[in-house]
Amino acid sequence: MKGDDFLTKSISGFSRVLESVVTTEDISHAPGLLQSLDPRVKLVSFLVFIVGVSLVHSLPVLGGIFVLIILLSLASKISPGFFLKRVLIFVPVFTLVIAIPALFLTHGQPLVHILGKIVITRQGALSAGFLLLRVTNSLSLGVLLVLTTPWANVLAALRWARMPALIVDILGMTYRYMFLLLHSANAMFLARRSRVIGSFSGSENRRWLGRALATTMVKSQKLSEDVYLAMLARGYQGEVRVLRGFRLQRRDFLWIAFSLFAIIILFWVSRL
Repeated sequence: MKGDDFLTKSISGFSRVLESVVTTEDISHAPGLLQSLDPRVKLVSFLVFIVGVSLVHSLPVLGGIFVLIILLSLASKISPGFFLKRVLIFVPVFTLVIAIPALFLTHGQPLVHILGKIVITRQGALSAGFLLLRVTNSLSLGVLLVLTTPWANVLAALRWARMPALIVDILGMTYRYMFLLLHSANAMFLARRSRVIGSFSGSENRRWLGRALATTMVKSQKLSEDVYLAMLARGYQGEVRVLRGFRLQRRDFLWIAFSLFAIIILFWVSRL
């Protein structure tokens, strides 16, 4: 039964990842607010918002930014549950590693006593709150950008921003073939499950997994060589190409004006 659970959980996990990718691609082509904007405008404005988030010194303002991000996701046809699940999955890790220790290691005015010895200071609570909200807002902006923009357009916008072509190519290949290898691994798990009767011991599963990993590594190396030769044969010269050229429209200029106005208001309220 343990072997059966191992294979079943692995197959279902791979399938969920692949299904999530398809859903994300559908969202990037939905008729929403952010999907209609030029990828270059989105990239620059979101980077400005992320820098602005790191400079804000007010917890209510940071909370207001998060509410604004949620409203933008709703205007982009993204359900709140779907969006928050992808953002908040990273926040607990950050909280455990950085935010929680800041509660106890920051010196200042005592706020809460735990067991009479452990003290949470007011300054520590504020530091943890700032860290948590800043990271949450920055992650939310990054996730919102990726969800509302086809990956090829994200890469083209990065190249327009003068990111080196080699880095852009590596990002594109990693994104594309990561899911291809996931699909290959899913097929291997499913093939083994469909050809056996009964369960496997833990040692048998580990031996099979080791062989599967070695096979996947060899296949990925061979695939990378074949893909590179195929790209050269089709005229690849190190640049990212998209089928449609980018062109600024009226809504892009309106979004730029809105972004500048929002940044000014945020900094003004934060100073108050």
